[in-house]
Amino acid sequence: MNPVVGLDVAKGESQVQAFLEKKKPYKGSFKVAHTLEGLESLHQYLREIEDLTGIRPPVVLESTGHYHTPVVQYFEEKGYLLIIINPRISYRAKNSSLRKVKTDVLDAYHLCELYYKEDLEPHKKRGIQLLNLRNLTRQHENITGIYVQTKLQFQAVLDQVFPEYRGVFGDLYSGVSLLTLLEYPTSEDVLATDEAVLTNKIDELCKSRSKNWANTQAKKLIEAATRNPFQKNLYQSHILSIEMYIKMLIEYQKHLSKLEDEIDALAKEMEEYKIIQSISGIGEKIAATIISEVGEIDRFNHPKKLVAFAGIDPSIYESGRFKGTVNRITKRGSSRLRHALYMAVRCAIRDCRKKKTTNEIIPRNKKLREFYDKKREEGKPYKVAIIACANKLLQWIYALLKSHSTFQDIA
Repeated sequence: MNPVVGLDVAKGESQVQAFLEKKKPYKGSFKVAHTLEGLESLHQYLREIEDLTGIRPPVVLESTGHYHTPVVQYFEEKGYLLIIINPRISYRAKNSSLRKVKTDVLDAYHLCELYYKEDLEPHKKRGIQLLNLRNLTRQHENITGIYVQTKLQFQAVLDQVFPEYRGVFGDLYSGVSLLTLLEYPTSEDVLATDEAVLTNKIDELCKSRSKNWANTQAKKLIEAATRNPFQKNLYQSHILSIEMYIKMLIEYQKHLSKLEDEIDALAKEMEEYKIIQSISGIGEKIAATIISEVGEIDRFNHPKKLVAFAGIDPSIYESGRFKGTVNRITKRGSSRLRHALYMAVRCAIRDCRKKKTTNEIIPRNKKLREFYDKKREEGKPYKVAIIACANKLLQWIYALLKSHSTFQDIA
C-alpha cells in the first residue's frame, strides 16, 4: 500500500481526504479546525491509517501564505513527511477535467491524486534563525512601504501650508526637522516667535549640533516663512493632518530603526551573511534579504533551481515548428528575492570614486560590470542586461555558499 493524506488548507481549518493507494480513497472527507484539539484528532486519524497500512502516510498540502503554518509546525514535531506544493501546480491538476467544479472536498481529493501523478519533493524544515530573519526583513519591507506612502501624503499637505519649509533643513525627515515643524507648522507661528526663542528651541531639539548652527537654522526658518505664499492658514484641517503625519513618521522611523538593529544583530551571527557581503555592491540590507529568502542553500542541488526559485529564469515557448525568441522571465519565484537581486546588480555596476583624493572612477563590482558591458555591446536592452547580471550574481551566490568561500573580484 502507498497511503497519503491531502489537506485543503483554509483560514482556521482544513478539509481532509485520505487514500490508501492510488484510486482507493479511505472513508469520507471531513474538516478539522486549526486548534490543538482539531490537530490532535487529525493525528489520531493519521495513526489509524498507519495501523491499517503499516506505513506512515505523508501529508500533502498547498502553500497558503501563513494559514498552513500551524499544521506544518504541529506535524513536523510529530515527525511526519510533509509535501508543500505550489498552488500553481495543484491549480493545473484541478483544471485537467472538462467539468468546472470547485469545492474544498474535491480540492483535498485532487491533492491526493496529484501525489500519485507527480514526483513531488518533500518539504525541508528551515532553521529558526533564518525564519526569524525572513520575518524581520519582510516586516521591514512592509513598514517601509507604509512609511513611503505616509511621506507622500505628508508632502501633499505641506505643499498647501508651508511649501518653503523644505529647504530649511538638509533632510526634511530628520528628527529635528519634523519636531520643529510640529512646533511651528505655519508661517504665522514662525513670524510670531522671536529669533532667539527659535534658536533655543532648535538647539534643544538637536543636542548634537552647536548653538551657532541652531541660530543659522532659525534664520533660514524665518526667511522661509517670509517667502511662504500661504501667510495665513485658512484650513485648520491641514494643521491637524500635518501634526498627525509627523507623529506617524516619527513612530515609523523608530520601528524601522528597531527592526534594522534586530536584523543586523541576527544576521551577523550567520556565516552566509558575511559570505554574501563579500560580493562588492551588496550591502547589509540586501545581504540580509537575500539569505533570508534563499534559506538553507542545501535545499537546492543545482544553481538553475535557485535561479528558478527567484523567478529570473527565461520562459520557453515552442509549438510545432514555431520557437519563441522573445521570452520574458517567469516571475514565478520569490518576488522579494528578485527585487533584492535587482537592487544588488544596480549597486554593483554603478561607478564610484576609488578614493576621495582622486578622480579615478571604477565600478563597485568589476566582474559584474564587465559582464554587463558585454551584454550591452551585444545589443541587449538595459533591463535584459540587468536580469542577465542578476542570473549571474545568483549563480555566484550559490557557488560561494556551497563552498563556504568569499568573493574575489578581478584586480
